[in-house]
Formats: sequence, C-alpha cells, structure tokens
Amino acid sequence: MKPSERRKARRLAIQAIYQWQMTKDNVADIAQQFALEQDTKGVDLDYFRDLLFGVSVHVNELDAVYSPYLSRPLADLDMVDKAVLRLATYELTRREDVPYRVVINEAIELAKAFAAEESHRFVNGVLDKVTKQLKK
Repeated sequence: MKPSERRKARRLAIQAIYQWQMTKDNVADIAQQFALEQDTKGVDLDYFRDLLFGVSVHVNELDAVYSPYLSRPLADLDMVDKAVLRLATYELTRREDVPYRVVINEAIELAKAFAAEESHRFVNGVLDKVTKQLKK
C-alpha cells in the first residue's frame, strides 16, 4: 500500500460518492463506470471500492456521527462537503488502519480540490470534533 495510491483512490471515491448522492444510481454501476472511464493508473482500486461501498452502506450511521457538529441542518449541507465528511467519517469509524491525522489532512485536501473556497476550514472543524468524540 502506497500513500499516493490511497490518495488517488480517495480522489476518485469522492467523485463517485458525489455522483451517487446526486443521481441515486446503483453504487455497483457507478464503481464499474469509474473503473472503465477514469484513469485508474496508480489507484488503489480495492480502497476506492471500500470507500464507495462503505459510505453507501453506512450512510445513515455516518451522517449521525458528524451531523451534531454541523452549523446548519444536514439537508442544507453542500453535496461536496457532505461527500467529504461522509468519506472521512467512514475512514475514522471503519478504517482503524488509517491514522486520524491522515484522514483529516486528506479530507482537507479533498475539500480544497473539489469544494467551495472556505469549505476546507468547515470540514476541518467538523472532523476535529468528530475525532475528539471518537477518542472518548
């Protein structure tokens, strides 16, 4: 496992999760579409699949973990921010092999790459509170 391969897997996964949120298409179909249509060279495809399927299966549980720390109702949350928070919360709660600092840093980078200008600060604040709660 190389960090760069996981970083690329997260970048693809965030796009796939966003598509799933917007279209409600079958997750398996989205995974197949991404495998065929995206450049997957140097991507940890197993990790990509784990993130995509994991978020879709556990979405309600994930939303319940981070939503108490939102400054606005979950329904009003930007779809990209929601995808980033879902992916990061999945890693924090289900992937104990990934250090929380890595999860938060990667989520901030995803927010910088795909979300609105100041979203990374919002994501960082929410995930910091989630991490503190999970450590209790």
